[in-house]
Amino acid sequence: MARLTLVPEDTSGKERSLETARSNITEIYPGAASGYSLTGPGHGRQSDRDLGMATAEYAICTLAAVGFAGLLVVILKSDEVRGFLLAIIHSALSLQ
Repeated sequence: MARLTLVPEDTSGKERSLETARSNITEIYPGAASGYSLTGPGHGRQSDRDLGMATAEYAICTLAAVGFAGLLVVILKSDEVRGFLLAIIHSALSLQ
């Protein structure tokens, strides 16, 4: 793993520019600060058409969750299911 050590040049507390800060970095592993580029499928910048995909996926999942919750409400309001659940709760709370 590449490690970089910051060697302070100016201790006066003044803000320094990014170029000045970069010039103060001493490399423990030469060439590590130059970076690398990945040139394969899936390693580039996202295309503009994919930038909103996460938002659309969240919206679809939210709609699916709301639909599932609505279905559960309809099922749990039925008399058979309500009686079954009350019997389970009553037997769990009984002291027999």
